[in-house]
Amino acid sequence: MSHAAARYDFADKARGYRDLARDLAALLDGERDAIANCANTAALVSEALPGLNWAGFYFLRGTELVLGPFQGRPACVRIALGRGVCGTAAARRETVVVPDVHAFADHIVCDAASRSEIVLPMIAGDRLIGVFDLDSPQLARFDALDREGLERVVSVLMESTDWP
Repeated sequence: MSHAAARYDFADKARGYRDLARDLAALLDGERDAIANCANTAALVSEALPGLNWAGFYFLRGTELVLGPFQGRPACVRIALGRGVCGTAAARRETVVVPDVHAFADHIVCDAASRSEIVLPMIAGDRLIGVFDLDSPQLARFDALDREGLERVVSVLMESTDWP
């Protein structure tokens, strides 16, 4: 999978995300460990999607999100529920797309280069596991097709994994 970016054509986003979800399902097939699967998901998505500078996970621990596997620069380790884009997505239990993080009132700056963000909640049954967070140095990098495609990616991860 070392040349994943060359294998995905995101000029047709719907097709690119279908291919990515298919390949993620194959990559995770036979492995149920949460840390291993999140690490491989972050790596595959980071390599496959153009225009990212961070892709990773935060897991719910009590009343805060704690950093999990990721690709990118060092990140904030703990985020309170309801704080920042990640905490907001977790508290609402819905995907949050932010075209300009500087216009998001409670944005937490982990990497000053990030300009836009999408955060997707990870829910098993009625239990919030955490969030999948993607950042980009481009304004308005994420749109409705990214949201739909990444929600499919999270769905593949959730179905392929045993959550503690």
